[in-house]
Amino acid sequence: MITRRNLLKNTAISTTALSTLFTSTSTSISATDVAIGDNGLHIQDWFLDSFFDLKEDRADAAAEGKSLVVLFEQRGCPYCAEMHRVNFARKEITDYIKKNFVVVQVDLWGSREMTDFDGSQLPEKKLARKWRVNFTPTVVFIKPGTEKAEPFEMEVARIPGYFKPFHFLSMFEFVAEKKYDEMPFQRYLQTKFKALEEKGIKPDVW
Repeated sequence: MITRRNLLKNTAISTTALSTLFTSTSTSISATDVAIGDNGLHIQDWFLDSFFDLKEDRADAAAEGKSLVVLFEQRGCPYCAEMHRVNFARKEITDYIKKNFVVVQVDLWGSREMTDFDGSQLPEKKLARKWRVNFTPTVVFIKPGTEKAEPFEMEVARIPGYFKPFHFLSMFEFVAEKKYDEMPFQRYLQTKFKALEEKGIKPDVW
């Protein structure tokens, strides 16, 4: 797994590889083939092996030129399993995420102690309530960089539930390109659809 002391360096994903997401048929693996941790959550070996100090995780991600993502899941969540079985089975998605983001997984009902950006220490389940995370999966995108920000400014975008592959990757692109400073996600999607259609590419939005 990725550790704070040795974040994995990943190769850039090519435009050709990205285009497969728009035109390929759906790809998935069996949920039973995805590793499950002691807390019952599906895991990926590229998730950050975090000390759960979010301020440090953000700084370490920034040192690698990446942004921090906090991923809330829970045991037995069918949509979490779908995210792992389908979305994370697509190399173009995982390559893009690993290149641009560091992912910290949090258990919606967990008791592991975390340190929030404001320095408060609290268990995972209380952090989830504090951040108003009510269901899973929820992907919270954290403001990139190391500069100080007010707690309410730390979140720049959120995936509230399961997004299918096209929209899932598009949100990561939206954040990596910092388009949230220019437009809402819906407009970003409309612009992306139009650009693809002009190239004769039909997005794979099954």
